[in-house]
Amino acid sequence: MARRKKRRTWGSGSLFERDGRWWIRWREHGRRCCKSFASQEVAAEALAKNIRDAEGDAEGLRRDYRQAPTLNELAKAWLARREKTHRSFADDRSRWKLHLSPAFGKMRPSAVTPALLRRFIEDKLTTGLSPTTVGHCIRHMSTFYESIMENGHAPSNPVTSLPRSTRRLYKSTYDTRSTPFIERAADIRRVFLALPEPFCVAFACGALAGLRTGECLGLSWEDIDLPGRRIHVRHQMQDGKLCGLKDDEPRIVPLLTSLAPILAAWKLKTGGEGLLFKPERPKSGGRPDIGSPATFIRPQTLHKHLKQALVDCALPAMTWYSATRHTFGSLFVLGGGSLELLSKILGHASVTTTEKHYCHLRVDLFAEKAFDAVTVDLARPAGDVVSISRSSGALGSEMATKQGATEERKLA
Repeated sequence: MARRKKRRTWGSGSLFERDGRWWIRWREHGRRCCKSFASQEVAAEALAKNIRDAEGDAEGLRRDYRQAPTLNELAKAWLARREKTHRSFADDRSRWKLHLSPAFGKMRPSAVTPALLRRFIEDKLTTGLSPTTVGHCIRHMSTFYESIMENGHAPSNPVTSLPRSTRRLYKSTYDTRSTPFIERAADIRRVFLALPEPFCVAFACGALAGLRTGECLGLSWEDIDLPGRRIHVRHQMQDGKLCGLKDDEPRIVPLLTSLAPILAAWKLKTGGEGLLFKPERPKSGGRPDIGSPATFIRPQTLHKHLKQALVDCALPAMTWYSATRHTFGSLFVLGGGSLELLSKILGHASVTTTEKHYCHLRVDLFAEKAFDAVTVDLARPAGDVVSISRSSGALGSEMATKQGATEERKLA
């Protein structure tokens, strides 16, 4: 009779081979965990370590975080991973190298406290660094700590313990309500006519569909559904190549009645294949081509042509973003559009972002009853009451009379 296979002790984990790699399984905090390694020896050591850590946590033993690597060592691997998954990895690396590493790089994760973070914030503000940049550094630090906490190198995230008084120090000073935009539909038409092709069509896509600059330059005719009256935003142009969207979530944008005939005419003129907006090839006798020819129009070229068009139309100077995407959002709200729907069209992750930039433009922000919330009669008993519609004109004429009398006395 064959001997029965001895059962493993519960919680001791398992080690097995699959598809050329060695896998381990174990339980930690009541959850099943699984991980693979290239060799059996490394997998066995990792399994033993994980079992010891799990047993220690179950018995109430605290880990010795003083033996964790320094933040510089952990940040090196973390930034390498972000380079493959995040479009802003270059900014993250720059913030760590210039600001965070000199202050915290040689410290262990458990040594960073909210008091040290406040001192860092105050020092950076004293040197003249803007509160917006300091805020980016603190949020960068918080994201970094969330990652190293998952790997067991830190007991907690010190950024989450910052009091409100400290968070106010790096609050952005930029007023989102001050972002300029083209306030009249007639001016949108003037700017469109002042721009040459294909920049006028790109301007129309931004001002009448709310697309970001990179999303507009990354559009292809496969994304345009003229009969269905919709635009499928799936890609964007960044650093001269096609990549994913800012939030990695494709969206559907309605094709407005004002924009549909412009795209239909542009499709007939360009053939309706490939990108909507292609860069012009260098002419013969001009600057020699360096390397391969450009595939996308550069955003700097859009800004240059828009700047000249605004001058020709006698309009205030503004960026391409303000003249297109922010103009669409502002006019959409002023026209009575829903903030929730606008949030979906613009691709905001939360309607809170939309409210932050466009809520002050809502025509229904103050209902009619809000103007009669406090009712009191302040008219003088023996005086005349001037209506509010005549007050501005009467005040202007009175000031003009006083100014004329003053000038006559000076001449005399």
